[in-house]
Amino acid sequence: MEAILEVRDITKVFSQPGRPAFTAVDHVSFRLMPGEILGIVGESGSGKSTIAQLITRLLDVTEGEIIIDGEDVTHARGKTLRKVYDKLQMVFQTPTGSFDPRRTLGDGIGESLRNRGMSKADIRSRVAEMLQQCGLSPEFSDRYPHEVSGGQCQRAAIARALIGGPKVLILDEATSALDVTVQQQIMELLTGLQKNRGLSYLFICHNLALVQMLCDRVLILYDGKIVKQGTPDEVIMTPQSEYTRRLVEAVFE
Repeated sequence: MEAILEVRDITKVFSQPGRPAFTAVDHVSFRLMPGEILGIVGESGSGKSTIAQLITRLLDVTEGEIIIDGEDVTHARGKTLRKVYDKLQMVFQTPTGSFDPRRTLGDGIGESLRNRGMSKADIRSRVAEMLQQCGLSPEFSDRYPHEVSGGQCQRAAIARALIGGPKVLILDEATSALDVTVQQQIMELLTGLQKNRGLSYLFICHNLALVQMLCDRVLILYDGKIVKQGTPDEVIMTPQSEYTRRLVEAVFE
């Protein structure tokens, strides 16, 4: 089976005049298979979010290749980049970050459909359908981001990411800004959507307990490098480095 997403030996070096160069991601490689949920775990500053930004082309790689659905998108721009976003979308840590505060949630969710030339009536119908799939009533379409709770806004952000029918969802700390009860509800929503829609997830997180709950495999990232990978149970039962042991111990505190 061919990977839906393949990252080949990517490196990201940040450099500024008068400052030493900083390597945020150091020769990282992995594959995400169709229907798989792959977790990337690491402490703050380990390079997790930089990897997400490289895959989504928000940042350019210094070295390496990014392959999505068999197509090299490492240097994609313009129309080619828009095609990338048809296949891959991202949900961010801060729910309101996905929306323009001056526009309704429905406007934000339906934006990609407007860009495709869909009629207003059809967009409104699709937005209502997507909201319901994400556990919100169609009335939320007319609300503004500041008028809903964090959990409701994150549900709307997930609807926005999924409405165009992508194959891959990158979840960059998508539950960390929510309280524990709402976090659990969002995790259940993500599980149901993944099964019903056959999605592949790249689940980026600092909490190994959440990864154990959701993911098929996990990569442990430290200082921009993958230091361990396997199933969540394998990583928890046989932590080989002090860094991985710290992450495991945090699960049981």
